[in-house]
Amino acid sequence: MERRDFVKTGILATSGAFFVHSFLGCVNPVLDKNNLAEFFNGFQNPPVGSKLFVRWWWNGNRLDKDEILRELDVMKAAGIGGVEINPIAFPGGADPVGYKALTIFEDDWLDMLQTALQGAKERGIVCDMIVGSGWPFGGEFLKKEEQSQMVTIETIDLKGGNKYHFKINELLRKVDPALYSKNKTVYKDLVMARLLPKKPPEFMEGTDLTDSIKNGALEIEVPDGNFVLYYVVKLTGYMAVINGAPGAAGPVLNHYSKPATEGYLDRISGFITGKIGDMGNYIRAMFCDSMELEGANWNDDLPDEFEKRRGYSLLPYLPFVLKKVGHMGNPLDGEYGTKFADDVTERIKRVELDFYQTRIELFKERFINTFNDWCHRNNVKSRMQAYGRGMHPLEASMEIDIPECETWAFKEVGREYPDTGLSGRAPRMCNKYVSSGAVLTGKKIVSCEEVTNTAMAFMATLENIKIVGDQSNISGVNHSILHGFNYSPPEAEFPGWVRYGAYFNERNTWWPYFRKWADYKARISYILQNAVPQANVAILQPLVDLWLKHGPQRDPFPQKWYPEYQNNLWEVINHNGGGCDYVSENIIKKSTFKDGQMIYNGRSYSTLLLPEIETLDLETTKSLEVFAKTGGRIVFIGKVPFQSPSYKNFNVEGTEVDKIVTELLKDRPGNVVRYPGPEGNLIKWYGKLQNELGLEPFVRFDKTNRFLSQSNYRIGENPVFFIANTSLSEHISVKAEFQVEDHLHPWIWDPETGEKYICPAADNRKTLELELPRATSMLIIFEKDSEGKPYHPVNYHSKGDEVLGKWHLQLHHLNGEKQVVELETLTDLVKNESTKHFAGELIYEKSIMVNGQDYQYIDLGDVQGVSELTINGELIGTKWYGAHIYDIKKTLKTGENKISIKVTTIVGNYLKGLKDNVVAQNWTRHQDYYPMGIIGPVRII
Repeated sequence: MERRDFVKTGILATSGAFFVHSFLGCVNPVLDKNNLAEFFNGFQNPPVGSKLFVRWWWNGNRLDKDEILRELDVMKAAGIGGVEINPIAFPGGADPVGYKALTIFEDDWLDMLQTALQGAKERGIVCDMIVGSGWPFGGEFLKKEEQSQMVTIETIDLKGGNKYHFKINELLRKVDPALYSKNKTVYKDLVMARLLPKKPPEFMEGTDLTDSIKNGALEIEVPDGNFVLYYVVKLTGYMAVINGAPGAAGPVLNHYSKPATEGYLDRISGFITGKIGDMGNYIRAMFCDSMELEGANWNDDLPDEFEKRRGYSLLPYLPFVLKKVGHMGNPLDGEYGTKFADDVTERIKRVELDFYQTRIELFKERFINTFNDWCHRNNVKSRMQAYGRGMHPLEASMEIDIPECETWAFKEVGREYPDTGLSGRAPRMCNKYVSSGAVLTGKKIVSCEEVTNTAMAFMATLENIKIVGDQSNISGVNHSILHGFNYSPPEAEFPGWVRYGAYFNERNTWWPYFRKWADYKARISYILQNAVPQANVAILQPLVDLWLKHGPQRDPFPQKWYPEYQNNLWEVINHNGGGCDYVSENIIKKSTFKDGQMIYNGRSYSTLLLPEIETLDLETTKSLEVFAKTGGRIVFIGKVPFQSPSYKNFNVEGTEVDKIVTELLKDRPGNVVRYPGPEGNLIKWYGKLQNELGLEPFVRFDKTNRFLSQSNYRIGENPVFFIANTSLSEHISVKAEFQVEDHLHPWIWDPETGEKYICPAADNRKTLELELPRATSMLIIFEKDSEGKPYHPVNYHSKGDEVLGKWHLQLHHLNGEKQVVELETLTDLVKNESTKHFAGELIYEKSIMVNGQDYQYIDLGDVQGVSELTINGELIGTKWYGAHIYDIKKTLKTGENKISIKVTTIVGNYLKGLKDNVVAQNWTRHQDYYPMGIIGPVRII
């Protein structure tokens, strides 16, 4: 059979077509994909659903109605289109200044919620709301059977020929994982105890010691030899909600229990609807935050469910598939317990895999589906970060209405970009999974917790924030939920109540310019939400091999990955002008294969990459065989599959997998290949693969750069390219050859201004010479129209004349102090003890003489902060990122010209100097100082 058609059902069947009634117009209108004029109108004035949203932390629930409305006004004026109401624990060290802590869902708190919801609706602001408080959600009110459960092990080596006496309470006390967020009350139950040889000749369950427990003690008489005592302990209510606010702190919910989940959610909707009526009248979506469950892996019926689904009993293997755990539920390193032979260990790993698969299924059925159904019953959408241990990173979010990922701000972003790993990257590894799941199910919105900032809070410039957001968009994101906006009354001591964040707050020095980034981001989001991402390849990640080798990981911060470039393959595809989606084995098995294409829910791929995959399900392998026989290209990178993940039919299915793959490589060398894995530069390696295998990119750069990337889309017949330089220091000049239809013309759509410009005609309008200063991006759309306002790029390569001599510097500190300094030369002000703790406005002044030269621009060089240029009393403009180059041709005159440059700095260096300010020191004492001011050189060109 050369072709198979599948009816798409179950988790992978959703098309994302569920809609509740449009809240405040936040679902953008459906437009004619071939009428770019309509899209340009939306681009100029993006609808609220494309604007930035913020996570609005209600710190400690210390709330006031007037302050709620004031903050809504502040956010609206800043271009923020929506808020996620997020009650959270009060920040440590902050002064509550007399505000009492309200308890979530009590009457006085519900009054505050009603004020916020009604106030937002009146202002045209969209509201989402977190379920409960903190993460993962729970509460002091949960009964024991509703609290999270984990089974874990402890082992004790025993010498043969001895008798041992263990008090059960002491054994239980020993099981005390070093978790991040321990609950005060933990229930511990001994599930089983077994005695095994240290090195058994074959698999054995061990001797059941249950009958040896008497009067609260375990008596063991150990035979000759070396043995190990295994005992399994169930911990109930072991984890507390992370940063839970009053009324929703305490133990975490048992997400593997449908009754517990339903009860928790119905309790919340009961309170809310009792106060405001239909939730859908005020709330767009209910949100479920990070699933950092710290090792939750159990429900009392899990052994029965395992046997029902997998066809054999888990219990003989239970002690050996469990791990000792620590921080965030990560397994502890080190060897312990029985040492089985290698073949036995491999079989046990497959039981562990089945154990994990069972948990994935139960979590999806009992929590994700229940959450989804509850949202829909209450006329709101579901929004969720559906990844982490216990969830398939791609499939878990595919039925969520608004799937969400996360992008972080780290100091090394824009400065470093190692060949492999996650360092230097703002998007987390979950982003590509979530965005792929969204496009595979036809969803328009890929939401992102964006600019999550714990490492450089207060130190982030708008330029830092822009490159974080640009990298986020490259990863597939098209809507940003900023992390976040702190509820903080004006009377709170500076910097106010700060739970987390990059200090998105009206007391921040650069807040008056925030709207510039907000408008830029809204326009980018609007285009990407209405465009279809393009992909020329699909990637099947080696998740099963990862789990077999290293166990399930704590996404989005995995301890280990496989292979080394696992999280970087999609990046280098984009670096080389291509596009890709992740797929899963289930998606492959449910796809249709025809004319060399793998087709799933309207997405089609002619090429499938399998990086270093050793283990493949037999049915998946047979699907690949059909794909290859219809002409599809399969590229095994490095390794080829040779074994099955099956426990029950390991040898038989593994032999069949190996046979099919071997025959495909032998019989179809034209479209089934094994390509060497990467060595050295990963971007160049993929470029070579792309060329040798004839994979045509959507845009071809004449040279690649680690900081240069792109994502590509289509709006109807119009190709769309978002290209970004996310370096904080490098200027990138590149020739880009776009693979577009001959009748189309390139236009620059400027997301800062909402204007658009046609690129100058060239011999080949498909090829453009692009100049991308640091932190600069371009949105290029190819259109039929050939006439319009021309694009005039800056000449970045003319050196010009350096402006030398002294500068008069005024320092207007945000604390009201003023200072005047005469600078002999421009320098980083952090290097001077008298200015290193400054925050506020720097005003550089100087007069220059022009004697007939025909100058066009002034280039301020390296500027750390937001600059505003005034010449001869006339404001020229503002630059908040990239090259601080201004067009001065119409302003500069012959003779003396007075130059004034205002630079607005960050607040972080100032806060480092406030040694008696607890909040300031909590955030900045471990941070480095950040460069500040005009470093130059300043040149006129």
